[in-house]
Amino acid sequence: MVEVPCNLDVKQIQDLLAHRFPFLMVDKITELEPGKRAVGIKNVTINEWFFQGHFPDEPVMPGVMILECMAQVGGIAILSAPENKGLTGYLVGIEKARFRQPVVPGDQLVIYAEVTAIRTNICFVKAQVFVNDRLVSEANLTMALRIQGND
Repeated sequence: MVEVPCNLDVKQIQDLLAHRFPFLMVDKITELEPGKRAVGIKNVTINEWFFQGHFPDEPVMPGVMILECMAQVGGIAILSAPENKGLTGYLVGIEKARFRQPVVPGDQLVIYAEVTAIRTNICFVKAQVFVNDRLVSEANLTMALRIQGND
């Protein structure tokens, strides 16, 4: 795969995604090929709100939050394409999700998202998450593109 380095910070990510605190789950984008793929970083700290209850004595990042990280990086890959400007990506499907290793405070997630197909307003994304070059999670995601707020 061709490396397309970039350095999108949180403000630039917010220009693409509708997510805000406490649900913005991507700290930066290190590679981006608009409409095709993105690589994002999520630094997991003990200060994450979900660790208060999952689990107080042994904090483990919930799988659903790891999926949300994948969806947001996939959304950035899709929404960075000029033809998708002003649209919002909604997660509508998850297939073949696997969680291979716990994610704990101090881990840095490297999230790879590749757009595998687009059909009208439906996009398919293959995502993988690594910690220290070790695969910890993966899933195939389906996203619907809509103008934000429209039914």
